[in-house]
Amino acid sequence: MLIETHTKKRKTPFVDGPIQADFIAQSISKHQSKTTIGAHQIFLGQVRADIIDGKKVKAIDYSAYEEMATQELNTIREAAFKKFDLVCLHIYHSLNIVEVGQVCLFVFVSSSHREDSSKALHFLVEEIKKKAPVFGKEIFVDNTHQWKVNN
Repeated sequence: MLIETHTKKRKTPFVDGPIQADFIAQSISKHQSKTTIGAHQIFLGQVRADIIDGKKVKAIDYSAYEEMATQELNTIREAAFKKFDLVCLHIYHSLNIVEVGQVCLFVFVSSSHREDSSKALHFLVEEIKKKAPVFGKEIFVDNTHQWKVNN
């Protein structure tokens, strides 16, 4: 699990399989004692049942070169701390199989005021999608697959 401030060493931002609702709830509840926080913003990325070339997606198999991806996510994280007045920031991304309807990305931002958390969340999600070397293999209902292209 990631630690709560950007100045300490952190563990991996990756979760094996889908990110579970109880993990999300526990992450949020741990912040109740932080009385300088006035706003939380969360983003939950969920696997969609896209239809691609007539085939329906049933899951995405996420992979990454974890050391490089962790470094890039840390760089994105630090950029957000420099750009916005944040108290806490957590990024979790799934690896391996995540089925349609399950959560694969959890970004949790806390600040004293809502404007910073809102702007930071948008910045973070866009940067993660553009720069993080995390790859998704879309698995179709017929068990064929293709590599996902982020739009």
